[in-house]
Amino acid sequence: MSSTPYSPFLSTPASKPGFTPPPKPSGAAGGGQRPGGASLDELNPSQRDAAKTLDGPLLVLAGAGTGKTRVITFRMAEMIRSGIDPNRILSVTFTNKAAKEMAERMSHFLGRRPSSRPVISTFHSLCVRILREEIEALGYPSKFVIYDRGDQESAARKALRDIKVTDAALKPADLLGQISRWKMVGVLPELAAEYADDDKGFLASSGYRRYQQSLRASGAVDFDDLLLLTAQLFDQFPDVLARQQKKFEKVQIDEYQDTNEMQFQIIGSLVKPHRNLCVVGDDDQSIYGWRGAEVKHILSFQQHFPEAKVVRLQDNYRCTGEIIRLANQLVKHNRGRHDKTLVAHKDGPTPCVKPYADEQTEAEGVVREINYLVKELKVPPQDIAILFRTNEQPRLFETELRRVRVPYQLVGGQSFFDRKEVRDVMAYLKVLSNPQDEVSLLRIINTPQRGIGDASTSKLLNRAVKSGRKIWDVIPDALAEKEITQKTAKAIEQFRHLMVGYHQRFNASGARLGETLQQLLHEIDYESEIEKQYKAADQQLARSAVLDECISALREYEQKSAKPSLTEFLDQTSLNGNDRSFGEDDSFEQSAVKLMTLHSAKGLEFPRVYLVGLEEGLLPHKRSITDELENNPAAIEEERRLAYVGITRAKDVLTISYAQTRMKWGKRSTTKPSRFLVEMQRAIRE
Repeated sequence: MSSTPYSPFLSTPASKPGFTPPPKPSGAAGGGQRPGGASLDELNPSQRDAAKTLDGPLLVLAGAGTGKTRVITFRMAEMIRSGIDPNRILSVTFTNKAAKEMAERMSHFLGRRPSSRPVISTFHSLCVRILREEIEALGYPSKFVIYDRGDQESAARKALRDIKVTDAALKPADLLGQISRWKMVGVLPELAAEYADDDKGFLASSGYRRYQQSLRASGAVDFDDLLLLTAQLFDQFPDVLARQQKKFEKVQIDEYQDTNEMQFQIIGSLVKPHRNLCVVGDDDQSIYGWRGAEVKHILSFQQHFPEAKVVRLQDNYRCTGEIIRLANQLVKHNRGRHDKTLVAHKDGPTPCVKPYADEQTEAEGVVREINYLVKELKVPPQDIAILFRTNEQPRLFETELRRVRVPYQLVGGQSFFDRKEVRDVMAYLKVLSNPQDEVSLLRIINTPQRGIGDASTSKLLNRAVKSGRKIWDVIPDALAEKEITQKTAKAIEQFRHLMVGYHQRFNASGARLGETLQQLLHEIDYESEIEKQYKAADQQLARSAVLDECISALREYEQKSAKPSLTEFLDQTSLNGNDRSFGEDDSFEQSAVKLMTLHSAKGLEFPRVYLVGLEEGLLPHKRSITDELENNPAAIEEERRLAYVGITRAKDVLTISYAQTRMKWGKRSTTKPSRFLVEMQRAIRE
């Protein structure tokens, strides 16, 4: 299989694919009852046009809240009514949840037809089905196993060990990340070295080859292999492809704007003989470029299918006219998009923009309003969502919601207080407050690495437990009996000296706690721990921002407390953290305000939405601004689509906010309102 992207679509047929449907069943004339009572009269004209177009390529541009899932299911019902065998209809989506919802809707339409149902599947489930039948052609057993993340990490660790590469040179997680990126664009192990642009890339290409050899020897595949190997089968074995092509007469793809290169190739190969492909999606909601999605696939659909019919679903049934006007005004600034304008069918209050002095005031203002809505106006908490761009932003909102005891749920991410970096910082502060806290001490004694290995720590801990003494007190005995080396003993003593000094500084009268924490993190060089844990620059940047938030939290506590102390700060943090009834929960259905990133919010809707932090550097993110300066405007366009997704999550009430100043590494800096606010200014009122 070539690793150079190709277009499986460009094989223009001698003539347009034709289709003559069988005679309609008695009583099933156009506009009448469909299977299970589904009537096309329930659809608006554009939806009905899409549902009735059954032959040839079809592009359905389905804007936010325009009923795309409804169209897909009605269209399948119409195919069956026209006489197409349900088993020869394939409908592909991206998530198991979406596939399940679609299958349930079809069951309602079809009634009890156990032996005759469309194939409704995710991309990966479809590929498993194909590989179970055909993978032996590639030298894998048909009963291959699919490795989960833990299995992958073990295989990656072994691969690096086999080629004698240390963690310092390349971590297993970083190897897996690079392998995944290569597989998403069809780069096979033997060609990976050609795509390496530095020494680490060449190491990764060697690791990739060894990793894949290990999987093959174990009769195993990973998640990305499900797509890559299917595309490889179709490319190398025409008989395999021909068998799979004959199975499906009609193919539908949902969320087509999210397809990556391998998905694009697989579907193109499957529909090549008949070209009966319907793709449904919205280029204005393509926000997953960072994980391989290619918006160009939906933008260039008509280039691959010149005979394609295009139907635009522009009637929005979710949002008010005022919110839709805002969304339209914003997204039209993107150049790489299909022309469409959403039209709303209900009225509501004008969205408002609220500037706040700083990020703390923003959190307090938003939560004060939510508290009033929930407790005074009896608005159900689950009707409210706070949406943000980065994983660091929710910390202040979490703190405020806990303080006023409004239930909330952080969706699709960790709580700020559960992050490794936060736990490390809190462990330092706990030891500095109480040097006898050995649980916290063991967490930080070699974080960042200072030459105190796990073996030495374990020996000291065992001796301390047996003698009933503290770890600090057993060091001389352990050194005398050669349980630890002189070098280790010296490293421990230096660490102890550091902690004694900062214990005095943190607990001195009038101590400036936030400033002292900043100095501590600088002195221990915690940034080296971040660089060790995360190799990608964007990950390092995000984790460094977490440290900034920790410093800011301590500074904010100092400003609010009459007599600030490290012990009181830790007490407040621990009490808030232990109040699980006012924290995150695994169940999305609980009665709680939802906090989530814009990426996590896609596909959801809420009566009231707070879109916070609309500032240059946050939304659009600073990485995209840098890319724009390097002549890559596509990154800014994806950020604009992300803002568009956030706006169109709101059904009735939308509030946008930003901070005029924000703390960055212990210093307060003036921010610049997001360019997206300027672009929307005609449709909003401050």
